[in-house]
Amino acid sequence: MPAAAPKIRVLIADDHAVLRAGLKLLVNSQPDMEVVGEAVNGRQAIERVRAAKPDVALLDLTMPGSGGMEALETLAEETAKVRIVILTMHDDPAYLRSVFAAGASGYVLKRSVDAELLSAIRAVGRGGTFIDPSLAGFLVRDAVGGAKAGAGRKRPAKLLSDRETQVLILVARGYSSQEIADQIFVSVKTVETYRARLAGKLGLRSRSDVVRYALQMGLLTPEAVQREQKHSA
Repeated sequence: MPAAAPKIRVLIADDHAVLRAGLKLLVNSQPDMEVVGEAVNGRQAIERVRAAKPDVALLDLTMPGSGGMEALETLAEETAKVRIVILTMHDDPAYLRSVFAAGASGYVLKRSVDAELLSAIRAVGRGGTFIDPSLAGFLVRDAVGGAKAGAGRKRPAKLLSDRETQVLILVARGYSSQEIADQIFVSVKTVETYRARLAGKLGLRSRSDVVRYALQMGLLTPEAVQREQKHSA
């Protein structure tokens, strides 16, 4: 008889113990998968991935301290062997674009985690990509095209330039286009061009959209937002 195919080795990174336990039970119940490690934050995820060398890492974006986005970027820079599936509650295409640009291979919403997650692990474990079906209509070409072309062998280009990221943070902090222009020494028209690019790349139309995105991606802390609000009041 032919030898059985090796199991897909999975690491789970999420700060909620109950969810981790449920995911571990789900994954270990599959004949072709096994959990080889767990982590409660991004920094620990990086350490555990380095030690366990899983085939697939499941990362929650929102974890205390060092979050999933930082872990994703670090692991994507270090190795192409570990394929990363993002677990999140966010169905905004801005997040989808960002994580694929940072090197993710899968994106699964927590509300549909059971069946979709198993499909994602198998697809990503085979070297493919996976997007939660409820998001399939959102910018699939933009989000997945680069990942498919590279088949995960190299990290795609950054979605935002350093200057675009700088403008995004200043917008999130509540600065006007004129104030941003004064700070980064460009014209107001140039700032408006950067803001238009942010809207085009990420679909961020309002300041509340920008603030939510900046917080989720770890570009801004809740404390910083509160300080800016008090300062402008």
